[in-house]
Amino acid sequence: MKKYFAIALAAVAMMSCNGNKNQQAAAEQEEQKDSLVGTFQSYDLDGFKLHVYNSNDVMGDASYIVEGDSGLVVMEYPLFKVNAKEFADYIAGLDKPIVTDITDYHLGGSDKLPLTMPEGMPAFIDGPVYGGMMKSFAEQFGDTMVELPTQKAAEVPFGQTQNWAGVDFDFQHGATSDFPAASIIIGKQVYYTHWTPTEAHISPLQIGNAAAVDAELAEAQKSLASGAKYFIGGHGGLAEKAQVEFKITYLKKVKELLAQNKDAATFAEALKAAYPELPGDADALAQALYKK
Repeated sequence: MKKYFAIALAAVAMMSCNGNKNQQAAAEQEEQKDSLVGTFQSYDLDGFKLHVYNSNDVMGDASYIVEGDSGLVVMEYPLFKVNAKEFADYIAGLDKPIVTDITDYHLGGSDKLPLTMPEGMPAFIDGPVYGGMMKSFAEQFGDTMVELPTQKAAEVPFGQTQNWAGVDFDFQHGATSDFPAASIIIGKQVYYTHWTPTEAHISPLQIGNAAAVDAELAEAQKSLASGAKYFIGGHGGLAEKAQVEFKITYLKKVKELLAQNKDAATFAEALKAAYPELPGDADALAQALYKK
């Protein structure tokens, strides 16, 4: 009896010790989460898992990991060192090989990874528009930025579907007003484009003139017709069907108000009256739409 009692005491002590260790590990995990600059979320889909990383950087960039059975496809690797480290650490925890890194709209710290871009994007990145933008970022942010990739990228023609890690990636033309980059349908369930649809006034960086309203409207309607469950972007993380529907309604209202108002001031007031509680900068959008 004494023997069994001693064993029981030892078991209780071990359970207590393990419990303390578990509590300590949980506390450490929470502390690590609190110390992260960006945030991670994951979503289970049919045949793969989607990991979303919101960088919380100055540009609101988002990066993604598509986790298939046999490997990982990373998308839009972060541009800043602190984010790139968090992203790399998270990838290491998934313990699967990276099949390729897709750079569609945002060049990041993906040097030495197999790199994939839509057809024509490498030339555009080397050109004066994108190249000038990256030079400006380097002057502004200096050593906080990663070293940009130097390896040659494989190019995927528009209208072509690639299968990586058991998941289909369908490359379609993005909005005609945007970079010559792709909207990518992932596993027929996730629609990736430059800007995640959101219930807010649209940024003038996304719609810089009146012609872009029609282009973004057409792209939003195309994305909704795709049948995707989730909608993601290089800025803004993840949204659902309701946000796409809002964007379509909002852009139709913008078109209507553009036809009714002759200057930026009256347009902005009309837009704010139509959406009195909506976050975002209606005045900045108005200035972009009416600039000459």
